[in-house]
Parts: sequence; C-alpha cells; structure tokens
Amino acid sequence: MTLCIVGVGAMGRWLAETLADAPSAFDLAFADTDAAVAADAAAAFDDAEAVPIDDGGPEGDRSFETVCLAVPIPAVEDAVANWAPHAGSAMLDLSGVMAGPVDAMGEHLPDRERASLHPLFAPERAPGNVAVVEDAVGPTLEPLLDALRDAGNDLFETTPEEHDDAMTTVQAKSHAAVLAWALAGEEVREEFHTPVSAGLADIAATVTGGDARVYADIQDAFGGADAVADAARTVADADGEAFADLYAEAGATADGLEPEGER
Repeated sequence: MTLCIVGVGAMGRWLAETLADAPSAFDLAFADTDAAVAADAAAAFDDAEAVPIDDGGPEGDRSFETVCLAVPIPAVEDAVANWAPHAGSAMLDLSGVMAGPVDAMGEHLPDRERASLHPLFAPERAPGNVAVVEDAVGPTLEPLLDALRDAGNDLFETTPEEHDDAMTTVQAKSHAAVLAWALAGEEVREEFHTPVSAGLADIAATVTGGDARVYADIQDAFGGADAVADAARTVADADGEAFADLYAEAGATADGLEPEGER
C-alpha cells in the first residue's frame, strides 16, 4: 500500500513508526507545510518519500493508494478537499475531531474507503485506546487497522457525535480544569503536597509539556472552559450546606466519569 501521511507531527510519526513494524507492506510518503520536516521524516524510514506541497495538495498530478491526514483540527476539512483527488482508494484522518472530517470525506470521496481515528494518548505512551469511525472500510484500510491492533492498540468503534461530545469532557474540560489549577496555585515545598495535589501537579506537568497550539485547537473545537469556570464559581460561592450538596453531586458525577475497570 502506498500511504501518504500529511502532517508530520507527533501523531503522523506515531502512525508511520507503528506501520513500519507491521508485517503488511506500507510504502510511506510524507507531506508537510514545512518541507524540511517532511524530508526529515522520509529520511528516518527506508525508501520513504518526501512529497512537496503546492496550493494545499501535492505538487503535480500525484496519487497515493491511501492518504492519511494528521493535520491540526482547524485545517482538516480543507485538507480533505485538497487531498481527495490524490487518494486513489482511501482516506483517513487523525485530527482529533470527527464530525467535520467524516462529513467532508463523505462529500469528497463518496466512492472510496474512509475512516476517522483518534488515538487517545500521547505517542510516547502508546499503545492505547484508539477511537474509530469506520465510515466505509474495505480491503485497503482493513490491513492498516489490523496493523494498529497488532501493535497492541485497542480500537473501539464510536460515532462522530459520540466522540465529539466525549471530547468536551475528557479533553477540553479536563485541560481547562488542570490549567486553571496550575494558574491559581502557588509554589509550595514538596513535603506539603497531599496525594491529591501531587497528582494534580503531575497532570499539570503533562498538560503543559505539550504543544500549546494543540490544546488551543481542542478548546476551540469542543469548548468546556466556561462550564469549568462556572462550576468553580459555584463552589466558591457555596455556604456549608450548599457545599455539602455540591460535594454529593460531584461524587455522583465522578462515579459516572470513572472508567469501569477502576470502579
């Protein structure tokens, strides 16, 4: 399979590295708005190609059996339109949002295979859970999905709507709450930390160790920060009895948020 990965950031490289170890043959090509980044990625894989970009798509009349879009959320729908003419058999995306890309792929590639994937982990923590919308999967995409499973990833089916609704809580609201805690906090000696505060500090270090642009895109796509701010204000304004009610409500909600294996 000839696979062109468009967008050679962390997730694009993760996909390439995962498929490079697969028994099925994947001939890799890389395209990025930064040509040097694409060239570096191609050099890291035997016989891989760096594909120049022109007007949002590949230079010339190039075609690849499969095109994977690993581009930022705001760019993915335009990328679908630009790269659809160059995807001979299939297209998939790893953008992190699903409703828009799935609709765009259905519009621009109605007769080709299509899927949307969202790895729910940072590449250095792979393998892990991967949300999948198999919009139109056949013999071209099946070996790619099988290769991800064989690498130890748990691919689970969802819908674009279910995925995007879930991301409001598990990504946008979670990130907003952690960033707000870090911004509101003050430096303390390590001995003062409780298990809760130490855990939050570790999570805050993870969140702030990423790419600010990616986190901003998530906030723009899914929202949730206002709800977190409103909830914090409600807690701040609560008296003893109201606080007890909020505490109980939060506990009931937390039971529903906790992964089933940890209950």
